[in-house]
Amino acid sequence: MPPALSLLQQRHSIPSRQLGEPAPDEATLQALLEAAIRVPDHGKLVPFRLIRMQGDAKLRFGERLAAIAIRNNPDMSEAKQEKERLRYTFAPLVVVVVACLHADSKVPEIEQKLCAGNVAYNILLGAHALGFGAQWLTGWAAYDRDAAAILGLAEHEHVVGFVHLGTPQVEVPDRDRPALADLLSAWTP
Repeated sequence: MPPALSLLQQRHSIPSRQLGEPAPDEATLQALLEAAIRVPDHGKLVPFRLIRMQGDAKLRFGERLAAIAIRNNPDMSEAKQEKERLRYTFAPLVVVVVACLHADSKVPEIEQKLCAGNVAYNILLGAHALGFGAQWLTGWAAYDRDAAAILGLAEHEHVVGFVHLGTPQVEVPDRDRPALADLLSAWTP
């Protein structure tokens, strides 16, 4: 089997809690992200951008999100508050993939969002190819405008995902996958 297909068949997510140091070094991360942004982009809109979070910034982001969560749910348990606060601290690197939608374009918004989603998926594939682990997560913060404000997003920008990157700390088995025969049909006129 060609190595590229083998890579696709082996890729699976590593839970963010199972990702530790090292993250890709600066040169490797640069190469990974340069490759990740090579996506289908109808209209050449570049409807995406990336935000990098490392070190103390991940904890500070989690603390600010926890404050929003507590404000929205004052009865939140201490355990859930701590979970919100630490959610982004496990993997050594988090790349936020942001869709930057161009409402005035003839390219439908769904295609622009898919373009940004392809960037997130390319990061997952590239991380796997380089021997790193990754997990693409969303959660409530990806859809919350107060969280978007913390990230400095404009009104036309939306989080597509938080891609957590690092080195797998344990062997994570792949999950069961659907059978192609259950998904593939042939259209006939």
